[in-house]
Amino acid sequence: MPVYIRKHPLEIPPPSEKDWLKDDEENFFLQDPDQMLDVLPQPFRMINKLVMLVFENAMEIIERRETLQEAQKVRIQATKCFPTAEFQVTGRANCLAVSGKYLFVGLSVGLAVFKVSDCKQACAWDAAKTEVCAIHASDLGNEHHALLAVDEMGLVWLFCFHKDSFLFIKNLNEMEDISKRSTCVEVVLSQGGDYAGVLLQGNTEAWLEIYQLPKDSWLKERENSPGAAAELAFRERKSSQTSMKSLELYGERSAEMESVSANKADAKLALPVLLLKVKPPKPITGSIFKSPLDALMKVDDGSIFGLGYNHLIKDSQWEQQEAIFHSTYQEYLEAETESKDEIPRHATFHFLLPSRILQVGPEVKLQPAVPAGISVHWDGSHNLCLYSLNRPLKEKVDADLKPDVVWPCAAPIASSAVSSCSRYLALACEDATITIWDKHLGYPLTVTALLKEHVIRSMHFLQSAAAASDQTPYPGTDPACPTVQLLVLCTDGSLYLVAAPRAGKSSVTLLADRPEDPKLAISTVAPFLAFPSAALIFSWDGTVSLMDTATSRIVCYFNTPPSHAVASPWQPVFTVDTADQCLILRGDKQPQASVLAQRRASHSSIFFFNFNSYPLKEAFPREPALPLRSLQDLPWIERCNVFLRDWQQSLLGIKEQMPECWSRLQAHAAAMDKEREEKVREQQKP
Repeated sequence: MPVYIRKHPLEIPPPSEKDWLKDDEENFFLQDPDQMLDVLPQPFRMINKLVMLVFENAMEIIERRETLQEAQKVRIQATKCFPTAEFQVTGRANCLAVSGKYLFVGLSVGLAVFKVSDCKQACAWDAAKTEVCAIHASDLGNEHHALLAVDEMGLVWLFCFHKDSFLFIKNLNEMEDISKRSTCVEVVLSQGGDYAGVLLQGNTEAWLEIYQLPKDSWLKERENSPGAAAELAFRERKSSQTSMKSLELYGERSAEMESVSANKADAKLALPVLLLKVKPPKPITGSIFKSPLDALMKVDDGSIFGLGYNHLIKDSQWEQQEAIFHSTYQEYLEAETESKDEIPRHATFHFLLPSRILQVGPEVKLQPAVPAGISVHWDGSHNLCLYSLNRPLKEKVDADLKPDVVWPCAAPIASSAVSSCSRYLALACEDATITIWDKHLGYPLTVTALLKEHVIRSMHFLQSAAAASDQTPYPGTDPACPTVQLLVLCTDGSLYLVAAPRAGKSSVTLLADRPEDPKLAISTVAPFLAFPSAALIFSWDGTVSLMDTATSRIVCYFNTPPSHAVASPWQPVFTVDTADQCLILRGDKQPQASVLAQRRASHSSIFFFNFNSYPLKEAFPREPALPLRSLQDLPWIERCNVFLRDWQQSLLGIKEQMPECWSRLQAHAAAMDKEREEKVREQQKP
């Protein structure tokens, strides 16, 4: 009989797996004593966990589907609005703009103008089949309109349109040497057509050019020669096509320039004047001054902040501080890339109406509706630079133009917005901090931040119920505490509403969270000024809706016919006519196999949605509130009274915060006294 002898001494066996403490059973206690004998052995416990995990995942999917079904029910309850008018254009419509009673369409084969009232074509320009990618229009009065168009090569075309003809004036970035030609990145036309801003990029640098448009001279010259428009219209399409078939793209542009120059010489219209040339800020380097006196000689009167170039910090000091900083926070800076020497190549700028921010002398007469300055901030810059437009015209602009006012921010500026009345200015930094300034009073209404870390894509001021009213009294007769509302769209598709009252605390409301389905994310937001607290919402799935931001409710959906869909919903082609209260939208036929097939489309459909044809006024009732007129229309005594009244209203919110601030200061002072007494006692001890 074999005998088995243990080779190793007897030890205490390890505990079995059923006695192990589970993470999810840390606070577990038995409610049923019979369960002590029903512990499943392995592998049945593992199977039980897997089955429960499957059930939990199934319940999450069911809850998610129920949430989507509830959202779909809400969508079904909203009103569906179909187009009130439709017409087709030859070629692909890349951009739309409304000015007065005309609709300007930028096509892949030129420009076309339609009347908003009956959708009939009034005029067309298709010289050399130029593809227009962006268009801006402004009403000059007397049925004249200023027009800025950007083609696919980045050339900026300036036109003057009158009734049924285009009159070419100038290419703003025209260069004889093609290798030195700059391309247009962005163009902005001021309301009223007094100024035009063009952001240009060259091979190694970028800059901003501001032009003053002599619209008064244009109107006088056109009145003196009423038949010039018909004579100088571009009606040589057939001859230009036959003569340019064998030329290359740049050759076509050159031949086109020659024909345009001939027409321009016959027109004898005043050319726009280059007023400003703004370059991006240079990287701040070490000091080049030998003494503080040399630095003081470069400083102006010292009444405003500068860009930080005139300092006394040496390169060695900066290198030493940077080395200490990187050695201390090396683990947090490993993923960051150094780009401090890169010069920014993109800027955001706005035209600003007269306000207290940009001061001018008493001899300068400002017009309330004419811009008095511009605000510029470059990508990655902490500074908002303000430049005055009331400066004498020179034959040669300043090469190194300094800003008149500099607003430094704690973080790089990511986005900015200006209200329609140009009174309020919003700045959003990269750390999601939002500041709303009242430029008439010269102080911020609110400084707030989003609850989560978001990257802000765009901001838009909403039209309040006061501004939607037909009456426009002077300041002082407005409501006691009007509220400024700002729409904030983030890159993840979430939408927020920031409300800033004159007295009291601001609030941040989440209107639309980031959807789980990427197709339901918001791509574009546009305020609708005809109704208070109304905003147009464009989604990636091609849905166009009108939201009431006061209740976060979708009021209606603007649906195209079943045979069409919203063209490029990630960047929709649309415009809003505030005068006639209608949405103008481009739609394409449904069967578009690819982007190439969409580009080769010979026709585009333009849909009109007239808001007066839908029951929308009931959803947006007008409140008995009145907007502000410009302070420039008031005498100096009344301006002072308005300023004192607004300042008194702002003190109401400060008075509410004073007791809390004093209590904090007293508690802090008491803590400092106690700490000081303890230090004295320790020093007195032997």
